Amino acid sequence: MNIEVTGARILFNFCGVNITEIQVISWTIIFIVFVLCRWLCRGLKVKPEAKRQIMAEYIVTSVQNLVGSTMSKAFEFFSPFIFALMVLSSLSSLSSLLTFKPPTSDLNTLLGWSILVFLMIIYYKIKSMGFGGYLKSYTEPIAVLTPFNILSDLAVPVSMAFRHFGNVVSGVVISSLVYGALASLSTCVLGSLPGILSQIPIFQLGLPAVLSIYFDLFSSLLQAFIFCMLTMVYIKMAANVEQ
Repeated sequence: MNIEVTGARILFNFCGVNITEIQVISWTIIFIVFVLCRWLCRGLKVKPEAKRQIMAEYIVTSVQNLVGSTMSKAFEFFSPFIFALMVLSSLSSLSSLLTFKPPTSDLNTLLGWSILVFLMIIYYKIKSMGFGGYLKSYTEPIAVLTPFNILSDLAVPVSMAFRHFGNVVSGVVISSLVYGALASLSTCVLGSLPGILSQIPIFQLGLPAVLSIYFDLFSSLLQAFIFCMLTMVYIKMAANVEQ
């Protein structure tokens, strides 16, 4: 059994910059989302008639309700950002169903998202406490805890990125190991059969599909939801707002 789990594959070089499979898939997903949004929002009317507009309004209302109930009504303007984050995360992970390497299995992708969220957290902390109050918060409750308070803040983007990354990569690794093990089992059990019968990977039928449903579908959507929920909770705490 020969199983190899590697990083992003370099597809080509453009002006001295290596373009990886992850980058191509990520931009393809962004383009697909853009096209879908344009299609859903085309020809909108005050009174919805087309199913396309009804679907678009349902999505907008659902996301606004989620953001409003999690953060507050004052933060409903965050809905487009949260929805974009959730869709990109979901589609990136689900791309593994098409045998592509999911962008969420690359730590660079998730660190980029997490750092963006971290900068927004800092912005709302400064906005709610003032710059002086923000710096002073690191010395509370006593000044000797300042290094620990700084590390606690820096741990937020790291934990968000590694949580999502770990769940996606573990699914890829486990699925690969099980698929490879079942291939070896098929060879051992059926290898003595004559002709083409010995080449049928019968033990690879069924179980890999079940694992794919869990890791590629359920777990992918769950991790996207958790990432967005953590984003909303951290920003709400930073802004110090009430429901």
